[in-house]
Amino acid sequence: MSLLIMLLLAAACASGLVLFHRNTIPVRRPSSSPLSPEKSKLSVIIPARNEERNLPHLLASLHVQTFKPFEIIVVDDNSEDRTRAAAESYGVTVVDGTPLPPGWTGKNWAVWNGYKRASGDLIAFLDADVRLGPVALESLVAARAQSGGVVSVVPFHHTEKLYEKLALIPNILGLFAFTSPFERTNPKKGLYGSCILTSRSDYEQAQGHEAVKSELLDDLNLGAKYREAGIPVTNFIGRDKVSFRMYPGGIRSEVEGFSKGAVLSTGKLNVRTTLLVAVWLIGLIAAEAAPFVLAASWAMPFIIGYVLYTLQIYYFVRYTGRFGRWMPALHPLSTLFFLFIMLYSVYQVAFLGRVAWKGRRVEVGGRNKS
Repeated sequence: MSLLIMLLLAAACASGLVLFHRNTIPVRRPSSSPLSPEKSKLSVIIPARNEERNLPHLLASLHVQTFKPFEIIVVDDNSEDRTRAAAESYGVTVVDGTPLPPGWTGKNWAVWNGYKRASGDLIAFLDADVRLGPVALESLVAARAQSGGVVSVVPFHHTEKLYEKLALIPNILGLFAFTSPFERTNPKKGLYGSCILTSRSDYEQAQGHEAVKSELLDDLNLGAKYREAGIPVTNFIGRDKVSFRMYPGGIRSEVEGFSKGAVLSTGKLNVRTTLLVAVWLIGLIAAEAAPFVLAASWAMPFIIGYVLYTLQIYYFVRYTGRFGRWMPALHPLSTLFFLFIMLYSVYQVAFLGRVAWKGRRVEVGGRNKS
C-alpha cells in the first residue's frame, strides 16, 4: 500500500513536468541580421494607475535598450499619486486618462487611449511594474518576426518581503497555464498582459482592446480574439530578459491582484491543462498535509512525496522568480495562501459579483464603480 501511494504521488508530481514547457525568449545572437528601429517603429504603451514607485524602473530600463523604441507613451489612468511627474521626468509622452465610458474596464480604456496616440507599426503593451533586460525588446521583436502573430511574456517575479514570497505556488500555476503544451491548439489561448508585442495590423485585425473592453481578464480574452482572427499567439518565459515586482505596496494589493481573476481564468484553459493542474495540486496538498495527520507508519510515502515536490519546485523557481532560499522548501505556506486566494475569488465572483482592484470595484459583468 505504501508503495502504491508513493507511486501515485510521484505520478502526480510528474504531471508538472508535462505541463511545464521551458519556452524562454530566444537569445538574440550578434551574428543575426541587425534590427533597425527605422524599419520597425516600435511604440511602447504603458497604462499606469498610481505607479510612481514602479514607473522609474521600467522607464530607466527602456532608455538602455539595444533596440530603441520609436516612442514611449504613458497613459496616466486617473492616478492619485505622482505618476504623471514620474513619467515626465523621463521625457516620455504622457496621456491623461479620460472619464471611463460605460461598458469599459479601466485598464482596457487606458490601453486603448494609448493605442490611439501611437504611430508605430509595432506596439508593445507593458505594465508599469515590468523591468526589462537591455536586449529584451530586440529579442522580442526578433522572436515575433520568427513566430509571427502576437507574443507575450510571463515575467520573472522578483520578491523582497515575506508576503510577496507567498506568491510562489500561484506563480508556478500561472507558468503551467501559459506554457502547457495543451494550450497550443486552444482557441481560447490567452496572452499574459504584463508584456505583449504585436504589429499594428494584427492588433487592428483582432479589433484590439475595444473587442474586450468590458472583460476583466483582458489579456486572456485578447489572445482569444487574435486566435479568432487566425493570428498565431505565442507565450514566452521572461527569465533574465523580462521581470517584474508585482506587489510592493502590501499584502492587500497582492490578495486583490491574484484573486480578481483566479476563478474566472480557469474557464479559459484547455480541459487537459485544467485536469493536470488539479492532479499536481492534489498531490502537492496530500504530500504537505498527510504527514501531520497520519500515523508514522503511513506517513513515509507522503514524506517522500514532499521531497519530490520540493525538488521539483526548486527547479521551477529557476524560471518563475526569486522567492528566497527557504520558501521553495516551505511551500505549504504558499499553498495555504493559494487556497485562501481561490476561496476569496469564489466569494467575490459568486456572492458579490464584483472584484476590487486599484481603488475600483469591477463588476464581473464588466461595469465599473469608483
